[in-house]
Amino acid sequence: MKDLNFEKDWVKGWDSLHERRENIQVYQEMIEEGEAVEAELKQEIGLLVEGIEDLEFRNMLQNEDDRRDALVTINPGAGGTESQDWANMLYRMYVRWAEKAGFSVSTVEYQHGEVAGIKSASIEVTGEFAYGYLKAENGVHRLVRISPFDSNARRHTSFCSIFVYPIVDDEIEINLNPADIELQRFHSSGAGGQNVNKVETGVRLVWTGTLSDGSQPRVVAECQQERSQLQNREKAMQLLKSRVYALEKEIKEAQKDALEGTKKANEWGSQIRSYVMHPYNMVKDHRTDHETSNVDAVMEGDLDAFIKAFLMSEAR
Repeated sequence: MKDLNFEKDWVKGWDSLHERRENIQVYQEMIEEGEAVEAELKQEIGLLVEGIEDLEFRNMLQNEDDRRDALVTINPGAGGTESQDWANMLYRMYVRWAEKAGFSVSTVEYQHGEVAGIKSASIEVTGEFAYGYLKAENGVHRLVRISPFDSNARRHTSFCSIFVYPIVDDEIEINLNPADIELQRFHSSGAGGQNVNKVETGVRLVWTGTLSDGSQPRVVAECQQERSQLQNREKAMQLLKSRVYALEKEIKEAQKDALEGTKKANEWGSQIRSYVMHPYNMVKDHRTDHETSNVDAVMEGDLDAFIKAFLMSEAR
C-alpha cells in the first residue's frame, strides 16, 4: 500500500501539471479573441514551471533509502562551550526546517552542555523523503562569529559534525548477535514525567561486532524519549540497526562517497558549509558554491535552496 500510494502521488502530480498546461492553452485562446487575461496567463505559467521543478526535484531522489525516515545526529567539535552552543543552534535549525517542511520531529537523545548548548543530540525526522533531503546535510558545519561567551568580544570559529542515517524498518532484515551488544541504563533527561530522576528509563546500546569488511567499529545508539525503559530499548535497537546498516552501505558504496563518505575531522578545511556572522553575513556551501547573505533565515530553517543545489549537483 505504501508503494501504491507513492505511485499515485506521482500520477497526481503529473495530472496537475497536465491540467495547468490545458489552462494555459485556454488563456492563450482567450487572448487571441481579445480578452484581457494576461495576468491570469502569467500566473498559470509560473505555477506550471514551479510544479515541473518540484517534480524534477523529487525525481532526483531515486535511491532506495531516500524515501525513508532520517536520524540526524549532532556532535560539537573541539572548543568547549562555544562549539556546544553552535551544536544547539544547528539542532534548532534542523527542527525548524523539518517542521516547516511538514515532517514529524522527535528528539531521541539530548545531552545538555555544562555551561550552554549541547554535548550531543539526535532527532528523528519522519515523513516521505526525509532521508533523501537531509542526506545533503551530512558533514562538518563551520561557524564564524563574535563569541557571546568571550568577555573580550573576540571572533571565534567553531565546528560541528552532522551525521544523517536512514532509519531501517521491517523491510530490511539486520541480524545483530546479542552477545555483541552491551546494554547501559541511565537516568533520562527527556520525557519521563515524575520518573525522570527516580528510574533509569534511558537506554544506551553499544555494538562491537564485525562488519562485512572485517572492521570492528564501536557503534552506539541511545534513546531517552519514551517513558518506559522497554520502549526506549526497542527504539534504541532500531537506531542501532540503522547505524550498522549505514556502515554496511558505506562499505558497499565507498566509490560513490555515500552516507558517511563526507565525514571528516572537526577542523579547518574539512567543512561542507560555512556560516559567517562576523565581519559580514554569509552562508556558503563549499560543495556547490551556493550562498546567501540571509544568515538569520537559514538559522530559522530556510535550507531548501542548499539542499536542492546539492541534490542537483549529485544528479549531474
